[in-house]
Amino acid sequence: MMSKDKFRKAFALHICLIFTTLLIAVQIYMEFRSPQSSSFFGRLPTPDSHSVPDLSRDQGRRRSRGRGADQADLSRDMVIKRQVSFVRSLKRNPAGLAAVGGTESPEKLADCCPLQHQHRKSQRWHIDLQPWASANHSLEDEAKRFLDYITSPQQISCGNALENGVINKPWITGSSWLACLDGRYSLAQQIKKKQCRVYSLGLGSEDKQLEVSLAKAGCEVHCFNPSIKVPHVQEAQRLWHHRLSVDWRDPNPAIPPNKQHSNTKKLGAILNDFGHRKIDVLKADMESAEWKILENLVLENVIDKIGQLLFEVHLHWPGFEVSGDDSTVVRYWYSLLKELEHSHFRLFHSHRDDSKPQVFLQKNLLNASSSYTLSWVNTKWRHQ
Repeated sequence: MMSKDKFRKAFALHICLIFTTLLIAVQIYMEFRSPQSSSFFGRLPTPDSHSVPDLSRDQGRRRSRGRGADQADLSRDMVIKRQVSFVRSLKRNPAGLAAVGGTESPEKLADCCPLQHQHRKSQRWHIDLQPWASANHSLEDEAKRFLDYITSPQQISCGNALENGVINKPWITGSSWLACLDGRYSLAQQIKKKQCRVYSLGLGSEDKQLEVSLAKAGCEVHCFNPSIKVPHVQEAQRLWHHRLSVDWRDPNPAIPPNKQHSNTKKLGAILNDFGHRKIDVLKADMESAEWKILENLVLENVIDKIGQLLFEVHLHWPGFEVSGDDSTVVRYWYSLLKELEHSHFRLFHSHRDDSKPQVFLQKNLLNASSSYTLSWVNTKWRHQ
């Protein structure tokens, strides 16, 4: 019995060896019959149109050729890696092609490997502060520089202005909200084509004569006010009211939307929600939130989407979330307005409100009012 068991085990082992030999022979046959299909990676082209080497086959060859061949293969692999890395770096920086003597222009390379969002500015985290007005950082020097800037607005002249529904000169006494209709800028042409768009930001029942006039002239006017009772109201053919408050922050994600005190969004988010790319006129009376909202427009490059900017500034206190001593606050205000100037905005009208308290950061300083309305036009802006 023992001899029969040994015979059976030997026979089974013999059969297994035969099948294993056959499988190996079939595998070798398939390898040599179709060398291009032996490796999936061998069929993938690299950016320089060469094939990535079959690493499993190369390992077998290296065993048979010795250390010298290994060094040659390693050098070849390093060259290929450098070529791939070089092509990837050119995708990120087409200008690098010229630096190494390439003949293809960056434009042609961009056609092959387009760079995403080349036209967009990078988002910033803070504005550029202007130098101090004086070496001792005094409030009087900062206030004088700021007030001189906003009360001497003839950076440009505006040939015609829309003053609460009436075409007039921009320096008419008593005019507060003015839109520039000078032919050098695009608003007048957009009104003629009835393709202008106006956003009005407010927190109460402020004067809406300018909005009504622009709507009658053919503009699409959107007023944002969180105090209305329904989400959207159409007052006239081209005049809408929306229960939205414009903020400089995103809503707190920890608070459910149905428990938010009001529906607040940043202006960039509202533009995306409404499917709007440009605003011909932005009017804002935000009761001391204007500084942080303006900062958000600058930092997120929304300011470039605006043709004219009309806003009221409040100077009796620093404003929401504006911190620092008085000199630092005024320097921050001035720096924000200079950011507008760097974005091609020019001040064409300033209105002092003598009906408001005549205080500047709770002080009687330089006969300043606590409220001014400033009108700016973007001299490089075109509606698209």
